[in-house]
Amino acid sequence: MPRAFESKRSRLSHIVIGSVLLLAFCAAGAQTSAPPALQPVDARHVIVSLSASGVQIYACKRDQTNRLTWIFKAPLADLYDASGKLVVKHFTGPSWEASDGSKLTGKVLQQAANTTEPDSIPLLLLQTKSTGGPGLLVAARYVQRLNTRGGLAPTQPCEQEGQEGRSPYLADYLFLE
Repeated sequence: MPRAFESKRSRLSHIVIGSVLLLAFCAAGAQTSAPPALQPVDARHVIVSLSASGVQIYACKRDQTNRLTWIFKAPLADLYDASGKLVVKHFTGPSWEASDGSKLTGKVLQQAANTTEPDSIPLLLLQTKSTGGPGLLVAARYVQRLNTRGGLAPTQPCEQEGQEGRSPYLADYLFLE
């Protein structure tokens, strides 16, 4: 194959890849806008935006009226970048651990109903309580959970104290500095 043709094909490949990445970035930005109540005023920029797939775990416990009910226990999710690469694990705490070993634990500051998906867990703004290890998550000061889909307590009644229920959910997580 002539060298000039390879060079043109290589440039074309870079243009196509760049265009796809730009479109993905723009689409992610359009889908991940947070309501004003979930916008930290002192956040400087987004470190990373990831898409989550996982479950919200609920435990069957007695409420104040001694009735069995589902109580939120913990999240369990995998967070992926735009290319589909697993980047972060999300679990009890709420905590996140990146594949580079960096960790973050947060606390909920604000929540808002998901007005576009009313049968979903709320949108959240969390503040970082602690971080560990060098890497992706160490500079994060806030986490936003946006575009939630699913994750509400199981619809079937809980029948035995200690019983566990899991509800699938999807969401976008933005880590902000």
